[in-house]
Amino acid sequence: MSAFLHEFWVFGLKEVRACIFAGSFFLVLALSKLIHIPGLPRYDFILLMALLIQAALLLFRLETWDELKVLCLFHAIGLGLEIFKTQPALHSWSYPEAGYAKILGVPLYSGFMYAAVASYLCQAWRIFHLEIRRYPHHWLSLGLCAAIYLNFFSHHVMVDLRWPLTAAVFLVFGRGWVDFTVIRARRSLPLVLSFFLIGFFIWVAENISTFGGAWVYPNQHGAWHPVSFTKVHSWFLLVIISFVIVADLKHIKALRYPDTIEA
Repeated sequence: MSAFLHEFWVFGLKEVRACIFAGSFFLVLALSKLIHIPGLPRYDFILLMALLIQAALLLFRLETWDELKVLCLFHAIGLGLEIFKTQPALHSWSYPEAGYAKILGVPLYSGFMYAAVASYLCQAWRIFHLEIRRYPHHWLSLGLCAAIYLNFFSHHVMVDLRWPLTAAVFLVFGRGWVDFTVIRARRSLPLVLSFFLIGFFIWVAENISTFGGAWVYPNQHGAWHPVSFTKVHSWFLLVIISFVIVADLKHIKALRYPDTIEA
């Protein structure tokens, strides 16, 4: 029992280490509600702090340049989705406060929320020495990834395919397992379950963030209400996009540089 508790404690510590960017970023979101700098809008303060956190992680070698490239890709993917979803015709959510660093009403810091998920995946992959068993063919995983991302746009003008896509996730990834090491013994977790668990904790962080006013859903304008639990489904699908891109980029790198040993 003591060995289990020790391993569980180490697992928690390593999870905190893997969340170093995500945790720091959401701490900034919380503190931004309390810190007021004259002449500097809150959204721009968040952006500057996110950039400083990113620079610090590189400076202290807690993040690699390759991981930074992945985060930039996710920043762009997330920002594109944010711009689309916040337009007046859809108004899925909004950023009502003022800010200088905005594109079509979306603050640039918003892309870091998606990059935070990718950062966690990259860090966890390295810290826990992740290996994927029974991973589908990469063209199949990338095709499903693209279909999921496109559905976030297309379901506003045509049939929402999220449930058929969810069924496809179980067909494509249902046989997959994640192997990881906490201390010495190898542990395993079903790949689809890992998607759900990450999506669930993002939903928890989303509730904390909206409570602090980082962004606002239509039903939260008058008073804060918990984010619907159905959003876990959306995050579940978004996590798959993040995971597939990270996994496939690592696969491509391994093919190009077979002798490279990742730190």
